[in-house]
Amino acid sequence: MFKSQQYRAKAAEYGELIKHSSGQGESHKLQELQERHAELADNEQGLANNYESAVNVAEQDRARGEALVAEEEHVLRCLGAAVIMQWNALPKTLQREIFDTAGSVGKLLETAALRGQIARFLHKHKNDASAKEISAADMHQNAKSSAAALSRWDDEGGAVPDGLPK
Repeated sequence: MFKSQQYRAKAAEYGELIKHSSGQGESHKLQELQERHAELADNEQGLANNYESAVNVAEQDRARGEALVAEEEHVLRCLGAAVIMQWNALPKTLQREIFDTAGSVGKLLETAALRGQIARFLHKHKNDASAKEISAADMHQNAKSSAAALSRWDDEGGAVPDGLPK
């Protein structure tokens, strides 16, 4: 690959040939070659000058990407923990859908192993369903008291007008 100095040397050679050219057509062709090599030299020099900054930008992009991945991983962990904390309150059909979806997230060949890990995790961390299950009357009472608390919160100025803050 040519370097900037090589292109400039070649442009200088064409400049010397122009001085000794015999005709207008030959002179014009050599002039074009000289200009082309001068442009190539400028481009090569620009690439060399910008190489360091381009490498630094790539490093910054990589670091930004790693930070984004870490943030997303944190969010996914929080969402997963929230689902697990509410697992027994979820309808069985929703539990099955979540289990199936989570089991298919991994690589195809590792699906069976992942599903086994998830099943063991859920079994190990499940709450005592008989002690924690809420009767229909209790659920209705909890819903009424939650609605009353939300109404009090609204009355006390806790509600955000026009939806979420921007």
